[in-house]
Parts: sequence; structure tokens; C-alpha cells
Amino acid sequence: MNIDFFGSLPLVAIWLALGAIGIVIQAFVRNNTKLVFGYYVGTLALTAFLAILSSGAKGSSFGGMIVLGGYAAYFDVLFCGAGILAMLAARPYLDRLNAELDEFYTLMVSAVAGMMLMAHASNLVVLFVGVELMSISFYVMAGFLRTDIKSVESALKYFLLGAFATGFLVYGMAMLYGGTGSLDYVEIGKAVSNGTATYPMFLAIGTVLMAAGLSFKVAAFPFHQWAPDVYDGAPTVVTAFMSTAGKAAAFSAFNPVFAAIMPDGVGGITDTMRLALAVMAAVTMLVGNITAIAQTSVKRMLAFSSVAHAGYLMMGIVAGTAYGHSAIVFYLTAYMFMQMGSFVIVGYLEREQGDGSDIENYSGLSKQHPMLAAMMAMFMFSLAGIPPFAGFFGKYMLFYAAIQSGYTWLTIVAVASSVISVYFYLGLIVKMYFTDAPGKKTTFATGTAGFTIAICSVAILLLGIFPWLLTNIISTW
Repeated sequence: MNIDFFGSLPLVAIWLALGAIGIVIQAFVRNNTKLVFGYYVGTLALTAFLAILSSGAKGSSFGGMIVLGGYAAYFDVLFCGAGILAMLAARPYLDRLNAELDEFYTLMVSAVAGMMLMAHASNLVVLFVGVELMSISFYVMAGFLRTDIKSVESALKYFLLGAFATGFLVYGMAMLYGGTGSLDYVEIGKAVSNGTATYPMFLAIGTVLMAAGLSFKVAAFPFHQWAPDVYDGAPTVVTAFMSTAGKAAAFSAFNPVFAAIMPDGVGGITDTMRLALAVMAAVTMLVGNITAIAQTSVKRMLAFSSVAHAGYLMMGIVAGTAYGHSAIVFYLTAYMFMQMGSFVIVGYLEREQGDGSDIENYSGLSKQHPMLAAMMAMFMFSLAGIPPFAGFFGKYMLFYAAIQSGYTWLTIVAVASSVISVYFYLGLIVKMYFTDAPGKKTTFATGTAGFTIAICSVAILLLGIFPWLLTNIISTW
């Protein structure tokens, strides 16, 4: 078995952090959450640095079950960055609730480890291990506030529905193995391209089941119903992490799996499945944005918005081209910053006002917290796809990829869906700037969460004005 330890350095580092030192710190250093927090932030930063160093070491490891460098290394950096930003936001949020425990950071890093496995997977077994490691961590984190009935309820819903979706995923993997005789992405792709699948019917059923299982993870229609309740009930910092890094991880797996199952230029079941995913993407965009209009809670509005963004991202899967896959990577990066920044601000207002999810609490925010309102407005503009923010260029890339592949009708639906979304995104901005606020002005003190908000704001502006900063990196893979 050929194992490239240099290329596997990020994975090795993250597992060492979990299995050895992190547990020792928690066992022997009690009541020192600051030390555990610092250790895990440092570990994620080191892991991201090692991923950058190993990004050029493209190849495979562990008998070809794990891919190295390029695409996978980039997602390592993205996941670690999301983990660091979420941890910075979590400290003041959990401290106010008297719920800052060492285990929270351990669970978060465990989730990052699962995400990294998903991005590095070149084998369905490795993918399954990564999915479950991430999902189990999310189940516990969603119910981390054990005395909050909404948090416990969200965890229970997520666990029950997630376990059901896992069944689809496992049966799909089994069917793909039965149909092609392999669990390896490359071998599955060869069987589909060459038409040498032993049992084509198993292959078709496996493809549908895999689509269902992964669609649950990205919250695509009709597997999206869990997202609003879970996102609304979970601690807001968990929602910020789950809805960004979790979605990115799901698409980091969705991309290569369906690139193998639906190789470009192959007809038959591939064309049928591509059309089915296109219809799913269209309905997902429309359902997400139309339902978001009716929400009075910002958390639920952002949750349904997240459903719609899954539809946009699926356009890159439908396109099935290298440009489409690059568009997904760019949009996932932009989405991580704009969505995380939005939820962190919601979490801050929860700390200040007790309930930052009600849209009425944003009335007059520009007078109470001018900088906070300005950054929230930036995130809303970016989510709506308005220039010069990153969301605009990300949508442009996805739309162009769909048109290139002959799915002009899907792009028209996406544009119409984006127009619908402007209503509720700008509606929040109107509340902040053109509605009087009850009560007195409060102190602007976000703590470490302020770093997260500032970094996210700068990132969406830079990627919107200078998209080549990221597209040049993507083009080297």
C-alpha cells in the first residue's frame, strides 16, 4: 500500500489533535476552556498551513482511497478557516449562556475532520466514514444547549431524519458496488463511461439513492424540511458553522461522486439523471426563496435561503463540466463568508437583546450599531447576488456554466429565483435603515465574534472586486 505521508499531513495533524493531545488537555487541565480553545484554534491553523504546503503534492494515498493536493487541499483550508471563524464567534456566545465547555470545541474539530475525509475521499467507504463523523458531531452540537427545548428538539429532528438519509446513502453505495463491482470513484466512472456495468439497473438505482442521500446533506428539495427547524433551534453559532462548512463538505463529496456517476458526454441514464437533478435544482431555488418571503424570523429566513442556495450550487453539478465544478468551489467559498457573517450577527443580537432572530429586532439597527448594520447589509447584498460583492460573481459563474451545458431554461429559473430573493434580503436592510428602533442605544462589543464578522465582510468584498484571487488558484488544479 502506497502511503504518501507528506501529502496526508493535514489529515494526520487533525487526527493527532483529536486522538492524543486534545483529550489529554481536557482530562488533566480542568476549568481552563481558554487553553482548550487556543489549542484547537492553533491546531486548525497548523492544519490549514500544512494543507497549503501539500497542495502541490497531487496523487493518492492509502491504496488510492484518498486523493491528495489540489481540490482536496483547498477544501482543507476552507474547512479549517470555517472552524476558526466559528470558534471565534462561539466564545462570547456560549459564555453568555454559561455553556462554554471544552467538549464543544472538540466536537467542532471532529466535524472538521469528517469534512476533510469527505473532500479527500476517492472511495465510497471513506466518504461514508467522513459523512458520519461530521453528522454525529452536528447532531450533538445542535442539541448542545441541553436546557433549551428548541435546541434539544432540533437535535432530535436532525438525528432521526439524518439517520433515515444515511440509509439512502448506504443502500446507494451498495447498489453502485453491485452494479459496477467497485467502490472506487475512478473505477465507477470507467464502468459508466465504457458501458461495462455488470448490472445497469443496480447502477441506476444506486445513482438515485446517492442523489437522495447527498441532497439531504445539502438541504435540497424535497429533502430540505429539516433545515429550517434545525437551523432555528440549534445554537446560532452552530447554525453558522453547520450551514456553511457542512454544506461545503457535502458539495465537496457531491462533486466528485457525480462526476464519476455522470461523466460528461455519456448518454442514457446519465442524461436522464442530469435532467432530474436540473429539475430538483429549479424547484429547490423556487421553494427556498418563495418560502423565505413569509418568514418573520431571520434565522428561518436564512435557513430557507440556504435551501435556495443549494439549488444554485446544484447547477454546477448539472453542468458537469470543469468550469461548472470551479463555479461550485468559488460559490461555496463566497457563501461560507456571507452566510457565516450573517448568522454571527444574528447570534450577537441574541446576546444583546435575548432574541435576535425576530426581524422586528433589526428595526433601526443602523442607528444603534452603524457598523454592524453596514456589514449585515453587505452580507444581504452578497446573498442576493448584487455587485460588487462575491455572491454576484459566484452566481454569474454558475449561471454561465449551466448555459454552456445547454440548460438555459434552468438559468432563467435561477435568475427569476434571485429576483424573488431580493425582496426579503432588501426587506431586512429596509428594517435596519428606514424603521425607527424602540429602546436605547446599546454598547457595541462583539468580543472575538467581531473578528469573524470583520473577516467575512472583507472577504466578500475582495472576492467580489478581485475574483481572480480565487479563480487563479482553482485553475491550477
